[in-house]
Amino acid sequence: MASGSGANGGQVVTRFAPSPTGYLHLGGARTALFNWLFARHHGGKALLRIEDTDQKRSTQDAIDKIIEGLDWLGLDFDGDPVFQSQRADRHREVALQLLESGNAYKCFATSEELEAMRAEQRAKKLPMRYDGRWRDRDSAEAPEGTPFTIRLKTPTEGETVIEDAVQGRVTVKNAEIDDYIILRADGTPTYMLAVVVDDHDMGCTHIIRGDDHLNNAFRQLPVIRAMGWDEPVYAHVPLIHGADGAKLSKRHGAVGVEAYRDELGVLPEALFNYLLRLGWGHGDQEEFTREQAIALFDIDGVGKSASRFDLKKLEHLNGHHIREADDARLARLVADEIGGEVDLDLLERAMPFLKMRAKTTHELAEGAAFLFAERPLEMTDKAAKLLDDDGRSRLSLVSNALAAENDWTSEALEATLKSLAEAHELGLGKLAQPMRAALTGTTISPGIFDVLVLLGREESLARIDAQAVPAAD
Repeated sequence: MASGSGANGGQVVTRFAPSPTGYLHLGGARTALFNWLFARHHGGKALLRIEDTDQKRSTQDAIDKIIEGLDWLGLDFDGDPVFQSQRADRHREVALQLLESGNAYKCFATSEELEAMRAEQRAKKLPMRYDGRWRDRDSAEAPEGTPFTIRLKTPTEGETVIEDAVQGRVTVKNAEIDDYIILRADGTPTYMLAVVVDDHDMGCTHIIRGDDHLNNAFRQLPVIRAMGWDEPVYAHVPLIHGADGAKLSKRHGAVGVEAYRDELGVLPEALFNYLLRLGWGHGDQEEFTREQAIALFDIDGVGKSASRFDLKKLEHLNGHHIREADDARLARLVADEIGGEVDLDLLERAMPFLKMRAKTTHELAEGAAFLFAERPLEMTDKAAKLLDDDGRSRLSLVSNALAAENDWTSEALEATLKSLAEAHELGLGKLAQPMRAALTGTTISPGIFDVLVLLGREESLARIDAQAVPAAD
Protein backbone atom coordinates (compact mmCIF):
# COMPACT_ATOMS: atom_id res chain seq x y z
CA MET A 1 0.00 0.00 0.00
CA ALA A 2 2.91 2.30 -0.79
CA SER A 3 0.97 4.15 -3.42
CA GLY A 4 2.79 7.20 -4.65
CA SER A 5 -0.36 9.10 -5.45
CA GLY A 6 -2.26 11.11 -2.90
CA ALA A 7 -5.64 10.26 -1.44
CA ASN A 8 -7.20 12.43 -4.12
CA GLY A 9 -4.94 11.13 -6.87
CA GLY A 10 -2.80 14.25 -6.84
CA GLN A 11 0.67 15.11 -5.64
CA VAL A 12 2.06 13.32 -2.61
CA VAL A 13 2.22 15.57 0.48
CA THR A 14 3.70 14.35 3.76
CA ARG A 15 4.29 16.15 7.02
CA PHE A 16 6.53 15.89 10.07
CA ALA A 17 4.82 17.34 13.12
CA PRO A 18 7.07 17.43 16.22
CA SER A 19 6.01 18.83 19.57
CA PRO A 20 8.64 21.36 20.77
CA THR A 21 8.69 20.24 24.38
CA GLY A 22 12.17 18.72 24.04
CA TYR A 23 14.94 17.80 21.64
CA LEU A 24 14.62 16.05 18.28
CA HIS A 25 15.14 12.45 19.42
CA LEU A 26 16.04 9.47 17.25
CA GLY A 27 12.46 8.32 16.77
CA GLY A 28 11.36 11.77 15.67
CA ALA A 29 14.35 12.14 13.37
CA ARG A 30 13.54 8.80 11.71
CA THR A 31 9.89 9.82 11.27
CA ALA A 32 11.07 13.07 9.68
CA LEU A 33 13.44 11.13 7.42
CA PHE A 34 10.77 8.66 6.25
CA ASN A 35 8.33 11.49 5.48
CA TRP A 36 10.99 13.44 3.63
CA LEU A 37 12.22 10.45 1.63
CA PHE A 38 8.73 9.29 0.68
CA ALA A 39 7.86 12.77 -0.63
CA ARG A 40 11.16 13.12 -2.50
CA HIS A 41 10.87 9.61 -3.97
CA HIS A 42 7.42 10.41 -5.38
CA GLY A 43 8.23 13.96 -6.47
CA GLY A 44 5.94 15.40 -3.81
CA LYS A 45 6.18 17.85 -0.94
CA ALA A 46 7.39 17.29 2.64
CA LEU A 47 6.01 19.87 5.08
CA LEU A 48 6.99 20.76 8.63
CA ARG A 49 4.45 21.58 11.33
CA ILE A 50 5.41 22.59 14.85
CA GLU A 51 2.71 21.35 17.23
CA ASP A 52 3.18 24.00 19.89
CA THR A 53 -0.32 24.15 21.35
CA ASP A 54 1.05 23.18 24.79
CA GLN A 55 2.33 26.68 25.45
CA LYS A 56 3.50 25.86 28.98
CA ARG A 57 5.89 23.12 27.83
CA SER A 58 6.78 24.36 24.34
CA THR A 59 9.96 26.42 24.17
CA GLN A 60 11.71 28.46 21.51
CA ASP A 61 14.93 26.63 22.34
CA ALA A 62 13.28 23.30 21.51
CA ILE A 63 11.90 24.71 18.24
CA ASP A 64 15.38 25.96 17.31
CA LYS A 65 16.96 22.60 18.20
CA ILE A 66 14.43 20.65 16.14
CA ILE A 67 14.93 22.83 13.07
CA GLU A 68 18.72 22.80 13.54
CA GLY A 69 18.69 19.00 13.82
CA LEU A 70 16.63 18.61 10.64
CA ASP A 71 18.92 21.01 8.77
CA TRP A 72 22.01 19.12 9.99
CA LEU A 73 20.56 15.85 8.69
CA GLY A 74 19.95 17.56 5.34
CA LEU A 75 16.15 17.31 5.51
CA ASP A 76 15.07 20.44 3.67
CA PHE A 77 11.31 20.58 4.22
CA ASP A 78 9.26 22.55 1.73
CA GLY A 79 7.99 26.03 2.56
CA ASP A 80 7.95 27.68 5.97
CA PRO A 81 7.05 25.71 9.10
CA VAL A 82 3.39 25.82 10.12
CA PHE A 83 2.84 26.66 13.80
CA GLN A 84 -0.23 24.96 15.18
CA SER A 85 -0.69 27.57 17.92
CA GLN A 86 -1.33 30.22 15.27
CA ARG A 87 -4.26 28.29 13.79
CA ALA A 88 -6.61 28.12 16.79
CA ASP A 89 -9.29 30.26 15.06
CA ARG A 90 -9.42 27.79 12.17
CA HIS A 91 -9.67 24.84 14.56
CA ARG A 92 -12.56 26.55 16.40
CA GLU A 93 -14.27 27.22 13.08
CA VAL A 94 -14.26 23.50 12.24
CA ALA A 95 -15.52 22.58 15.73
CA LEU A 96 -18.48 24.94 15.26
CA GLN A 97 -19.15 23.53 11.78
CA LEU A 98 -19.29 20.04 13.27
CA LEU A 99 -21.66 21.33 15.96
CA GLU A 100 -23.90 22.98 13.40
CA SER A 101 -24.03 19.86 11.19
CA GLY A 102 -25.03 17.66 14.12
CA ASN A 103 -21.72 15.77 14.16
CA ALA A 104 -20.79 17.31 17.49
CA TYR A 105 -22.71 18.47 20.55
CA LYS A 106 -22.39 20.63 23.66
CA CYS A 107 -21.52 18.81 26.87
CA PHE A 108 -22.39 20.61 30.11
CA ALA A 109 -21.01 17.91 32.44
CA THR A 110 -18.98 19.44 35.29
CA SER A 111 -15.54 18.21 36.23
CA GLU A 112 -17.05 16.79 39.45
CA GLU A 113 -19.64 14.82 37.49
CA LEU A 114 -17.01 13.45 35.16
CA GLU A 115 -14.77 12.44 38.04
CA ALA A 116 -17.68 10.63 39.69
CA MET A 117 -18.35 8.86 36.37
CA ARG A 118 -14.71 7.74 36.17
CA ALA A 119 -14.72 6.57 39.80
CA GLU A 120 -17.76 4.40 39.10
CA GLN A 121 -16.10 2.96 36.00
CA ARG A 122 -12.95 2.17 37.99
CA ALA A 123 -15.01 0.49 40.72
CA LYS A 124 -16.83 -1.65 38.16
CA LYS A 125 -13.60 -2.26 36.21
CA LEU A 126 -15.15 -0.80 33.09
CA PRO A 127 -13.20 0.92 30.28
CA MET A 128 -12.55 4.57 31.11
CA ARG A 129 -14.55 6.56 28.60
CA TYR A 130 -17.17 9.28 28.45
CA ASP A 131 -20.65 7.81 28.81
CA GLY A 132 -22.39 10.12 26.32
CA ARG A 133 -24.64 11.72 28.94
CA TRP A 134 -25.18 14.89 26.88
CA ARG A 135 -25.08 13.21 23.45
CA ASP A 136 -28.86 13.25 22.90
CA ARG A 137 -29.97 15.89 25.41
CA ASP A 138 -31.24 19.31 24.53
CA SER A 139 -28.79 22.09 25.38
CA ALA A 140 -31.76 24.04 26.77
CA GLU A 141 -31.77 21.65 29.73
CA ALA A 142 -28.61 23.31 31.03
CA PRO A 143 -29.01 26.55 33.00
CA GLU A 144 -28.18 29.63 30.96
CA GLY A 145 -24.51 30.59 31.10
CA THR A 146 -23.34 27.11 32.11
CA PRO A 147 -19.88 26.45 30.62
CA PHE A 148 -19.71 23.64 28.08
CA THR A 149 -17.28 21.69 25.96
CA ILE A 150 -17.93 20.52 22.42
CA ARG A 151 -17.65 16.78 21.90
CA LEU A 152 -17.47 14.86 18.63
CA LYS A 153 -20.41 12.54 18.02
CA THR A 154 -18.58 9.35 17.05
CA PRO A 155 -20.29 6.31 15.50
CA THR A 156 -21.52 3.85 18.13
CA GLU A 157 -22.22 0.82 15.95
CA GLY A 158 -20.19 -1.20 13.49
CA GLU A 159 -16.45 -0.92 13.14
CA THR A 160 -13.79 1.24 11.55
CA VAL A 161 -11.20 -0.36 9.28
CA ILE A 162 -7.88 1.21 8.35
CA GLU A 163 -5.76 -0.26 5.54
CA ASP A 164 -2.47 0.85 7.02
CA ALA A 165 0.47 0.98 4.59
CA VAL A 166 2.75 -0.62 7.22
CA GLN A 167 0.50 -2.44 9.68
CA GLY A 168 -1.94 -3.86 7.12
CA ARG A 169 -5.66 -4.06 7.88
CA VAL A 170 -6.50 -2.85 11.39
CA THR A 171 -10.06 -2.96 12.75
CA VAL A 172 -11.56 -1.28 15.82
CA LYS A 173 -15.16 -1.55 17.04
CA ASN A 174 -16.75 1.91 17.02
CA ALA A 175 -18.24 1.31 20.48
CA GLU A 176 -14.67 1.49 21.83
CA ILE A 177 -14.24 5.10 20.69
CA ASP A 178 -15.89 7.62 23.00
CA ASP A 179 -17.21 11.09 22.21
CA TYR A 180 -14.05 13.02 22.92
CA ILE A 181 -13.72 16.78 23.43
CA ILE A 182 -12.76 18.80 20.36
CA LEU A 183 -13.25 22.27 21.92
CA ARG A 184 -12.61 22.97 25.59
CA ALA A 185 -14.83 25.12 27.78
CA ASP A 186 -12.40 28.04 27.40
CA GLY A 187 -12.74 27.85 23.62
CA THR A 188 -9.35 26.29 22.94
CA PRO A 189 -9.18 23.35 20.50
CA THR A 190 -7.79 19.98 21.55
CA TYR A 191 -4.82 18.30 19.93
CA MET A 192 -7.00 15.60 18.36
CA LEU A 193 -9.03 18.15 16.40
CA ALA A 194 -6.12 20.47 15.57
CA VAL A 195 -4.07 17.65 14.00
CA VAL A 196 -6.88 16.61 11.65
CA VAL A 197 -7.70 20.17 10.57
CA ASP A 198 -4.04 21.00 9.96
CA ASP A 199 -3.42 17.79 8.01
CA HIS A 200 -6.39 18.59 5.78
CA ASP A 201 -5.58 22.25 5.28
CA MET A 202 -1.94 21.41 4.46
CA GLY A 203 -3.15 18.93 1.85
CA CYS A 204 -1.46 15.95 3.48
CA THR A 205 -2.06 12.77 1.48
CA HIS A 206 0.06 10.39 3.56
CA ILE A 207 0.36 10.36 7.36
CA ILE A 208 3.62 8.59 8.24
CA ARG A 209 4.21 8.47 12.00
CA GLY A 210 5.03 6.19 14.91
CA ASP A 211 2.66 3.32 15.64
CA ASP A 212 1.97 4.81 19.07
CA HIS A 213 -0.40 7.10 17.08
CA LEU A 214 -2.35 4.22 15.50
CA ASN A 215 -5.20 4.52 18.03
CA ASN A 216 -5.38 8.24 17.27
CA ALA A 217 -6.17 7.47 13.63
CA PHE A 218 -9.41 5.77 14.68
CA ARG A 219 -10.38 8.86 16.69
CA GLN A 220 -9.40 11.28 13.92
CA LEU A 221 -11.17 9.53 11.03
CA PRO A 222 -14.68 10.44 12.31
CA VAL A 223 -13.77 14.14 12.03
CA ILE A 224 -12.49 13.64 8.49
CA ARG A 225 -15.62 11.75 7.48
CA ALA A 226 -18.00 14.18 9.18
CA MET A 227 -16.39 17.05 7.28
CA GLY A 228 -16.48 15.13 3.99
CA TRP A 229 -12.72 15.44 3.53
CA ASP A 230 -10.42 13.08 1.60
CA GLU A 231 -8.98 10.38 3.84
CA PRO A 232 -5.18 10.18 3.89
CA VAL A 233 -3.12 7.02 3.53
CA TYR A 234 -1.92 6.01 7.00
CA ALA A 235 1.48 4.43 7.60
CA HIS A 236 2.23 3.72 11.25
CA VAL A 237 5.88 2.81 11.72
CA PRO A 238 7.00 0.55 14.61
CA LEU A 239 8.93 2.32 17.36
CA ILE A 240 12.67 2.09 17.98
CA HIS A 241 13.72 -0.06 20.91
CA GLY A 242 16.91 -0.23 22.93
CA ALA A 243 19.27 -3.19 22.82
CA ASP A 244 17.22 -4.78 25.64
CA GLY A 245 14.04 -4.72 23.55
CA ALA A 246 12.32 -2.00 25.59
CA LYS A 247 11.08 1.22 24.02
CA LEU A 248 14.01 3.60 23.47
CA SER A 249 14.18 6.09 26.33
CA LYS A 250 16.57 8.24 28.35
CA ARG A 251 17.49 5.07 30.23
CA HIS A 252 19.11 3.82 27.01
CA GLY A 253 20.99 7.08 26.53
CA ALA A 254 18.37 8.43 24.12
CA VAL A 255 19.43 11.98 23.32
CA GLY A 256 18.80 14.67 20.71
CA VAL A 257 20.42 14.33 17.30
CA GLU A 258 22.78 17.20 18.11
CA ALA A 259 24.33 15.02 20.82
CA TYR A 260 25.27 12.41 18.21
CA ARG A 261 27.17 15.17 16.43
CA ASP A 262 28.65 16.97 19.43
CA GLU A 263 29.16 14.19 21.98
CA LEU A 264 29.65 11.12 19.79
CA GLY A 265 31.32 12.66 16.72
CA VAL A 266 28.85 11.28 14.18
CA LEU A 267 28.57 12.67 10.63
CA PRO A 268 25.07 13.66 9.45
CA GLU A 269 25.20 11.31 6.46
CA ALA A 270 26.04 8.41 8.80
CA LEU A 271 23.06 9.12 11.07
CA PHE A 272 20.89 9.61 7.96
CA ASN A 273 22.03 6.20 6.69
CA TYR A 274 21.62 4.54 10.09
CA LEU A 275 18.11 5.91 10.67
CA LEU A 276 17.13 4.79 7.17
CA ARG A 277 18.07 1.20 8.07
CA LEU A 278 16.19 1.29 11.38
CA GLY A 279 13.03 -0.43 10.22
CA TRP A 280 13.50 -0.13 6.44
CA GLY A 281 15.55 -2.31 4.15
CA HIS A 282 16.48 -2.92 0.54
CA GLY A 283 17.83 -6.45 0.26
CA ASP A 284 21.09 -6.82 2.16
CA GLN A 285 22.37 -3.34 1.33
CA GLU A 286 23.60 -1.48 4.42
CA GLU A 287 25.20 1.65 3.03
CA PHE A 288 23.25 4.23 1.06
CA THR A 289 24.03 7.62 -0.37
CA ARG A 290 21.37 10.29 -0.10
CA GLU A 291 20.58 9.90 -3.80
CA GLN A 292 20.23 6.11 -3.49
CA ALA A 293 17.93 6.51 -0.50
CA ILE A 294 15.61 8.82 -2.44
CA ALA A 295 15.61 6.51 -5.45
CA LEU A 296 14.89 3.34 -3.43
CA PHE A 297 12.77 4.38 -0.44
CA ASP A 298 9.13 3.41 -0.34
CA ILE A 299 6.75 2.45 2.44
CA ASP A 300 6.55 -1.19 1.38
CA GLY A 301 10.15 -1.60 2.57
CA VAL A 302 9.20 -0.69 6.17
CA GLY A 303 8.91 -3.69 8.47
CA LYS A 304 6.15 -4.41 10.98
CA SER A 305 8.43 -5.20 13.90
CA ALA A 306 10.28 -2.75 16.12
CA SER A 307 13.93 -2.07 15.30
CA ARG A 308 16.73 -2.02 17.87
CA PHE A 309 19.19 0.81 18.28
CA ASP A 310 22.80 -0.40 18.20
CA LEU A 311 25.45 2.22 18.96
CA LYS A 312 28.31 -0.01 17.77
CA LYS A 313 26.60 -0.45 14.40
CA LEU A 314 26.17 3.33 14.13
CA GLU A 315 29.86 3.85 14.90
CA HIS A 316 30.86 1.24 12.32
CA LEU A 317 28.70 2.96 9.71
CA ASN A 318 30.12 6.32 10.76
CA GLY A 319 33.64 4.99 10.13
CA HIS A 320 32.61 4.04 6.60
CA HIS A 321 31.21 7.52 5.94
CA ILE A 322 34.32 9.15 7.41
CA ARG A 323 36.48 7.22 4.94
CA GLU A 324 34.19 8.35 2.10
CA ALA A 325 34.06 11.99 3.24
CA ASP A 326 35.90 14.91 1.63
CA ASP A 327 39.24 15.57 3.36
CA ALA A 328 38.85 19.36 3.39
CA ARG A 329 35.45 19.07 5.05
CA LEU A 330 36.78 16.64 7.67
CA ALA A 331 39.71 18.99 8.31
CA ARG A 332 37.30 21.84 9.07
CA LEU A 333 35.23 19.64 11.44
CA VAL A 334 38.36 18.47 13.26
CA ALA A 335 39.78 22.01 13.44
CA ASP A 336 36.59 23.09 15.24
CA GLU A 337 37.00 20.24 17.72
CA ILE A 338 40.67 20.97 18.35
CA GLY A 339 40.11 24.74 18.66
CA GLY A 340 42.77 27.45 18.69
CA GLU A 341 45.25 28.07 15.87
CA VAL A 342 45.18 25.08 13.54
CA ASP A 343 46.92 24.61 10.19
CA LEU A 344 43.97 23.57 7.99
CA ASP A 345 46.24 22.66 5.08
CA LEU A 346 48.23 20.29 7.28
CA LEU A 347 45.05 18.77 8.67
CA GLU A 348 43.70 18.18 5.19
CA ARG A 349 46.94 16.48 4.13
CA ALA A 350 46.75 14.30 7.23
CA MET A 351 43.14 13.19 6.69
CA PRO A 352 43.82 10.30 4.26
CA PHE A 353 46.04 8.73 6.95
CA LEU A 354 43.95 9.65 10.00
CA LYS A 355 40.58 8.53 8.68
CA MET A 356 41.60 4.97 7.81
CA ARG A 357 40.90 3.71 11.33
CA ALA A 358 38.73 6.46 12.88
CA LYS A 359 35.08 5.72 13.67
CA THR A 360 34.17 9.22 14.91
CA THR A 361 35.26 12.80 14.36
CA HIS A 362 36.45 12.75 17.98
CA GLU A 363 38.85 9.95 17.10
CA LEU A 364 40.01 12.00 14.12
CA ALA A 365 40.70 14.95 16.42
CA GLU A 366 42.53 12.74 18.92
CA GLY A 367 44.56 11.21 16.09
CA ALA A 368 45.47 14.65 14.75
CA ALA A 369 46.51 16.09 18.11
CA PHE A 370 50.17 15.10 17.67
CA LEU A 371 50.45 17.40 14.64
CA PHE A 372 49.94 20.47 16.81
CA ALA A 373 51.55 19.31 20.05
CA GLU A 374 54.32 21.50 21.46
CA ARG A 375 57.64 20.17 22.71
CA PRO A 376 58.25 18.64 25.15
CA LEU A 377 55.46 16.23 24.21
CA GLU A 378 53.29 14.70 26.90
CA MET A 379 53.68 10.92 26.83
CA THR A 380 51.07 8.28 27.47
CA ASP A 381 52.17 5.56 29.90
CA LYS A 382 52.56 3.07 27.06
CA ALA A 383 54.63 5.51 24.99
CA ALA A 384 56.88 6.31 27.96
CA LYS A 385 57.67 2.59 28.39
CA LEU A 386 58.97 2.44 24.82
CA LEU A 387 61.45 5.21 25.60
CA ASP A 388 63.66 3.14 27.90
CA ASP A 389 67.45 3.15 27.49
CA ASP A 390 67.30 0.79 24.50
CA GLY A 391 64.60 2.82 22.82
CA ARG A 392 66.42 6.12 23.31
CA SER A 393 69.67 4.60 22.00
CA ARG A 394 67.91 3.46 18.86
CA LEU A 395 66.45 6.95 18.43
CA SER A 396 70.04 8.21 18.33
CA LEU A 397 70.75 5.90 15.37
CA VAL A 398 67.49 7.03 13.71
CA SER A 399 68.36 10.70 14.19
CA ASN A 400 71.74 10.32 12.51
CA ALA A 401 70.28 8.40 9.57
CA LEU A 402 67.38 10.83 9.03
CA ALA A 403 69.58 13.90 9.36
CA ALA A 404 71.50 12.66 6.31
CA GLU A 405 68.30 12.08 4.31
CA ASN A 406 67.66 14.67 1.59
CA ASP A 407 64.55 13.10 0.05
CA TRP A 408 61.86 13.61 2.72
CA THR A 409 59.20 11.33 1.20
CA SER A 410 57.60 8.30 2.80
CA GLU A 411 59.20 5.98 0.21
CA ALA A 412 62.73 7.33 0.73
CA LEU A 413 62.35 7.45 4.52
CA GLU A 414 61.10 3.87 4.58
CA ALA A 415 64.08 2.70 2.49
CA THR A 416 66.53 4.55 4.79
CA LEU A 417 65.08 3.10 7.99
CA LYS A 418 64.87 -0.44 6.58
CA SER A 419 68.55 -0.21 5.65
CA LEU A 420 69.33 1.06 9.16
CA ALA A 421 67.40 -1.82 10.76
CA GLU A 422 69.17 -4.40 8.59
CA ALA A 423 72.58 -2.90 9.29
CA HIS A 424 71.98 -3.27 13.04
CA GLU A 425 70.18 -6.62 12.69
CA LEU A 426 66.95 -5.21 14.12
CA GLY A 427 63.34 -5.69 13.14
CA LEU A 428 61.89 -2.47 11.73
CA GLY A 429 59.44 -2.36 14.65
CA LYS A 430 62.34 -1.95 17.10
CA LEU A 431 63.03 1.41 15.45
CA ALA A 432 59.45 2.38 14.57
CA GLN A 433 57.99 1.91 18.07
CA PRO A 434 60.25 4.35 19.94
CA MET A 435 60.02 6.70 16.93
CA ARG A 436 56.21 6.73 17.18
CA ALA A 437 56.41 7.47 20.89
CA ALA A 438 58.90 10.31 20.36
CA LEU A 439 57.02 11.80 17.40
CA THR A 440 53.43 11.56 18.70
CA GLY A 441 53.56 10.90 22.46
CA THR A 442 51.36 7.84 21.88
CA THR A 443 51.57 4.28 20.58
CA ILE A 444 48.78 4.74 18.02
CA SER A 445 49.20 6.89 14.93
CA PRO A 446 49.17 6.78 11.15
CA GLY A 447 52.04 4.92 9.50
CA ILE A 448 55.36 6.12 10.91
CA PHE A 449 56.69 7.28 7.51
CA ASP A 450 53.50 9.28 6.93
CA VAL A 451 53.97 10.85 10.37
CA LEU A 452 57.50 11.92 9.42
CA VAL A 453 56.26 13.51 6.18
CA LEU A 454 53.35 15.29 7.87
CA LEU A 455 55.50 16.73 10.66
CA GLY A 456 58.24 17.71 8.23
CA ARG A 457 62.00 17.29 8.52
CA GLU A 458 62.73 19.99 11.08
CA GLU A 459 59.96 19.13 13.56
CA SER A 460 60.47 15.37 13.19
CA LEU A 461 64.21 15.60 13.96
CA ALA A 462 63.56 17.98 16.87
CA ARG A 463 61.08 15.57 18.46
CA ILE A 464 63.34 12.55 17.98
CA ASP A 465 66.40 14.42 19.34
CA ALA A 466 64.37 15.49 22.38
CA GLN A 467 64.07 11.80 23.38
CA ALA A 468 67.27 10.31 21.96
CA VAL A 469 70.39 9.51 23.98
CA PRO A 470 72.78 12.39 23.12
CA ALA A 471 75.57 11.34 20.72
CA ALA A 472 78.24 12.31 23.28
CA ASP A 473 76.91 9.64 25.65
